[in-house]
Amino acid sequence: MSGLTIENVSMRFDLPNGTSVQALKDVSLDIKEGELMSVLGPSGCGKTTLLNILAGFLAPTEGRITLNGHPVKGPDAERGMVFQQGALFEWMNVRDNVSFGPRMAGKRERDWGANVDHLLDVVGLRDFKEKAVYELSGGMQQRVALARCLANDPDVILMDEPLGALDALTREKMQGLVLRLWKETGKTIILITHSVEEALLLGERLLVMAPRPGRIHEEYRLPFADEGVGRDLREVKKNPEFGQKREEILGMIWNMEEEIMGRTEAAQ
Repeated sequence: MSGLTIENVSMRFDLPNGTSVQALKDVSLDIKEGELMSVLGPSGCGKTTLLNILAGFLAPTEGRITLNGHPVKGPDAERGMVFQQGALFEWMNVRDNVSFGPRMAGKRERDWGANVDHLLDVVGLRDFKEKAVYELSGGMQQRVALARCLANDPDVILMDEPLGALDALTREKMQGLVLRLWKETGKTIILITHSVEEALLLGERLLVMAPRPGRIHEEYRLPFADEGVGRDLREVKKNPEFGQKREEILGMIWNMEEEIMGRTEAAQ
């Protein structure tokens, strides 16, 4: 069976003082091959914990993850990760960073060279391939991180707030690039964000998570990702439905934050 399946996943962190934190509780999802899904929610709702479980960095306390019918038991090249900070190798140039995965897999340049150069072209960095990473802007570094992830040809790309540290203009350009890569590659992409607008733009499927314990609160199927491919994203935002969904989700998250604050004050 193709696709990513999350079955009754729970995650509990036991603390040294004998207490525990229930980060996730009974999360179940079926994510089809080629879907673009965004996930948002208030702080502490388990978004990053869920992503780390999907990446294989954490083993869930309960439940299981399967990808294309086989269990996820640890990190693997079939699942690529793009972090908020590029996590690049600063002592390598751009091309060496992008080709790192294939080289570590023992492949020869004749097998990966053309694809790496193509990816550098796709993300607009062909003229910068010999540059050191520290010579690049934040947006360019994130493009290197995207190309490096794609060079491993993963089935699923996991993105943990990859655009959160960028300025507004660069962030919008990168959002357009993510949409284009999604359509051109057919990859399954799961993106964590704190921005409601970004979640609407980059999620044909959008999940809102609630905290304590982390769980799926609401799910949306949206047209904006498809509408945004190759278009000015500011035009997409002018859609009245976009504004209505933004206000609805903002209100939902605001109410959650108010509830959390009320619990905190009551505990004190």
